[in-house]
Amino acid sequence: MVGGGRRQARALLCGYYGEHNLGDDALLQVLLSQLPDTLEPLVTAHDQAQVRRRFGVATTDRRTLRGVLRSLGHCQALVLGGGSLLQDSTSFSSLLYYAALIVAARLQGKPVALWGQGLGPLRRRRSRLLVRGLLPLATAISWRDAGSAAFAESWGVSGVLGSDPVWGLAGMPWQGAGGPIVLCWRPTPLLVAESWRPYLQALERLAIAADRAVLWLPFHGDQDRALLEQLRQQGLLPPALAERSRTLSVTAPAEAMELFAGAGLVVAMRLHGLILAARAGAPVAALSYDPKVAAAAASIGCACHPLERPAQENLADQWQASLDHPGDPERIQALSAEAERHRLVLERLSQRLSRS
Repeated sequence: MVGGGRRQARALLCGYYGEHNLGDDALLQVLLSQLPDTLEPLVTAHDQAQVRRRFGVATTDRRTLRGVLRSLGHCQALVLGGGSLLQDSTSFSSLLYYAALIVAARLQGKPVALWGQGLGPLRRRRSRLLVRGLLPLATAISWRDAGSAAFAESWGVSGVLGSDPVWGLAGMPWQGAGGPIVLCWRPTPLLVAESWRPYLQALERLAIAADRAVLWLPFHGDQDRALLEQLRQQGLLPPALAERSRTLSVTAPAEAMELFAGAGLVVAMRLHGLILAARAGAPVAALSYDPKVAAAAASIGCACHPLERPAQENLADQWQASLDHPGDPERIQALSAEAERHRLVLERLSQRLSRS
């Protein structure tokens, strides 16, 4: 250990970073801002050059478990940073990846922090058994939502409860009265072929009635960028909507927030698209493909339609009511303050290391 104000220990920050997902980039931005000065970050990333350039941190290839475990050997702590990493909806293999890191860290006597985590979904019995055994290994835990905290509590594991860490980003003044409609939409198994049509028709009706352009923002560049063109090729895009639509490309959360700050309405499927838009002061509405999106929408009181239900006939009217009407700033400020609670986990980690 070294003193004199210099960093004392290196922490491996493990998450879905460098995958061209603005939401995970935003999580990393907040995590680095909350990291105590005594901890030097080493970040797992796929596009390592992008992460090093954007954040000025050392990186290791997140897609190579052997390499990440080797990097862990050169660190004094492990931080699972943001999102829902302990889940099996991506795959059971993904859950095993994070389990291997937690177990390896503890076998090496290194503390483990779960920062700003969601818990689940855990669809397999073996997944639930695995995670139930993993949680007591964590030195400190913070949860991003009440459902995850309650799930962990049912297993006798407590933790700090805050809002999603991305609420902790600095806000912007909204300047978008009369501005375009911005979409943070994504491909989803809940919408296949013709099932897209009611949403596209409602969007066309709104765009015509309000005389607005429609900007498609690929929040996850690799997954979302082709969506508009795919809908066009499938003959699902109504003609008037097609004329008003174009895809934009942004590469950083701050750029997305600037776009949202000039929008008359942001309709988001992506959780962090919804949060960043609200932090930019924009009017928002949600299409929920996952309970976490519905929970975020409820927390700010915005219109939300769950995609597992048939599209409502008055969907365009709901969006019209939200157009040019931002949400309650006091609610959003409260959520921002709650995001600060995750800092406690990192402070406890730093204190634990300073005593070792």
